[in-house]
Amino acid sequence: MKLTLSPPEGSMGRPATPWTSPEHYWPELTRATEHLDPPVAVLHLGALEHNAADMVRRAAGKPIRVASKSVRVRGVIDAVLELPGYHGVLAYTLAEALWLAEPSAARSGIDDVVVGYPTVDRKEIARLGASAELAGRVTLMIDSVAQLDLIDHVCPPGKRESIRVCLELDGSWLAPVLGKLGVWRSPIYTPADARRLAEEIVQRPGFELVGMMAYEAQIAGVGDAPAGQPVMARVNRWMQRQSRPEIATRRGEAVTAVRQVADLEFVNGGGTGSLESTSADASVTEIAAGSGLLGGHLFDNYAGFLPAPAAAFALPIVRKATADSATMLGGGWIASGVPAADRLPSLEWPLGLRYAPREAAGEVQSPVFGTAAAGLVPGDRVWLRHTKSGELSEHVDRFHIVDGNKVIGTLPSYRGEGKVFL
Repeated sequence: MKLTLSPPEGSMGRPATPWTSPEHYWPELTRATEHLDPPVAVLHLGALEHNAADMVRRAAGKPIRVASKSVRVRGVIDAVLELPGYHGVLAYTLAEALWLAEPSAARSGIDDVVVGYPTVDRKEIARLGASAELAGRVTLMIDSVAQLDLIDHVCPPGKRESIRVCLELDGSWLAPVLGKLGVWRSPIYTPADARRLAEEIVQRPGFELVGMMAYEAQIAGVGDAPAGQPVMARVNRWMQRQSRPEIATRRGEAVTAVRQVADLEFVNGGGTGSLESTSADASVTEIAAGSGLLGGHLFDNYAGFLPAPAAAFALPIVRKATADSATMLGGGWIASGVPAADRLPSLEWPLGLRYAPREAAGEVQSPVFGTAAAGLVPGDRVWLRHTKSGELSEHVDRFHIVDGNKVIGTLPSYRGEGKVFL
């Protein structure tokens, strides 16, 4: 199916927020999909539209570049890009970027794709350099001269199309005593670092410096209200209060320094968790975000916003080891990151379920206990949500699109289209 999302004023016929009433939302998903054997993954149309509109509201006028890693369903990406407030894609590999950008009989291709991470994929670099159309649509991420050297080795300047590149500034915070807070990304940290690399890029033939990026993961990807962790919540809020002005100042100075060397088309920053603060940074022209569209449960841990659970999956109950337990088939769809309980899928419905402490979510089976477990019998289903939005797409080949109490169609995930990029 071709997915079309309604803007906020176009979706008034649907209940505004059915997901705020779990006793209504999850049983309705069960009724809508009862003809399907689980495991089954769904996308709730109203919730997806709500999330897309709320992200635009939070971005306050700055365009959102869709972070494809956090979706991995091409039909959803295409539909979101048709909405006002969204433009372009932040891809996670070059192979994916070329697949998204390349026209085909079925699609015109996306004309603005930035690869969010450096690439050493020689085959795809050569393909990019050999195509004027793709080279005009795809931008590579750069944070070192060695990456430029590799590209030149694969396809020397003068024998390729000009390669568009984006310079990445590290967005982490070097905190007193605590050290680096954020993620280990670019070695380019200071405005002087950024200018030196920019000068190297512009003086080398065959490259065009068109953008800058700085991802403040310690704000965008760290919840300030983690459930049941009041001390951690206070620490995270303190960290983010200190980090916001630091990255805004340093990024602004770095952008000024680089603009003295190159005429930048865009400056990208932020993520779903930092839409408001990144939008307030005058040096940023666009924000990368995607997780908030599907609403993985990682983002339940923020005080300022709450995405609707647009993506979910159901697993079947297949056995009863004891009268007060029930066992799901599968369930070990663990999110990436530091191994911990918050990487497990959340047990959404029936309410009151919990994992067996010595098993948790298993590859083939996942026992659950709790007040609702005694009433579950083989053939029943349990609804869950993945921690990270896009990673769910690696476990299923399609999503069933639910509108109200019925399935209106399906969309393939990347996996369902035969694409596994990473």
